[in-house]
Amino acid sequence: MKILISADMEGATGVTWPADVLPGTPQWERCRAMFTSDVNAAVLGFFDGGADEVLINEAHWSMRNLLLEQLDERAEMLTGKHKSLSMVEGVQHQGEQAVDGIAFVGYHTGAGADGVLAHTYLANSLTGVWINGVRASEGLLNSHVVAEYGVPVVLVTGDDLTCEDALGYAPEALKVAVKDHVSRYAAICRTPARTAADIRAAAKEAAALAVRHDPVRGGPFTVEMEFDAAHLAMSATVVPGVRQHAERKVKYTSETMYEGIRTFKAVTTIVSAAVEEQYG
Repeated sequence: MKILISADMEGATGVTWPADVLPGTPQWERCRAMFTSDVNAAVLGFFDGGADEVLINEAHWSMRNLLLEQLDERAEMLTGKHKSLSMVEGVQHQGEQAVDGIAFVGYHTGAGADGVLAHTYLANSLTGVWINGVRASEGLLNSHVVAEYGVPVVLVTGDDLTCEDALGYAPEALKVAVKDHVSRYAAICRTPARTAADIRAAAKEAAALAVRHDPVRGGPFTVEMEFDAAHLAMSATVVPGVRQHAERKVKYTSETMYEGIRTFKAVTTIVSAAVEEQYG
């Protein structure tokens, strides 16, 4: 059994505001340890549950946040940027490298929704994302990608609203709330010792769900994106197939979510470059 952990940071234990997740800040240094604790607890739980291999894919910001030296020595970690499938890189492998289940650890709710540090790929500028009319978090986006490879989502951790969101895209997965949402920048947090125990127990149970299934072809996917400024929507249309259909909105349609997520990455990269420091 091989498990892939997609590890994001906004949904980690103790994380509640931007400085907690921005590389280079003192708060980020402090929160890296709690982020690593969450991920390591999942690693331990999956091995407890019978996993033979656990690969961690760093999925936050610089993708260089986890403390490798604090992870269980049986795990391996993919760190760094520029990966074909970004947050779920590794799920596409077949044969001996094939993944049997994936965990979304440290996830969060989507742009425009309630939730601690809620966003979708971009910390700001992007105010809403919808897939076939359904508001989309990163969890929903990535769940469509992994489904095309027959890999089930078996565990989701984050705040309480992230766990509620996951009911829509991974109803059978185990969920662990490490904090309860109060506002976008406030939460009632559990201690790392407590959340580590909860995550480890859930991962052990979730290992039983790591059974590959037939690939799910859910397309076509129409993705709609709303920005906080009209010029960002205009900038996004540089990407082939992306069209502006309202003052601050664009949309595109992809036959597969593999294509859809790569187009999404291209749009967010272009838009990020179009944001001006003071006016956005």
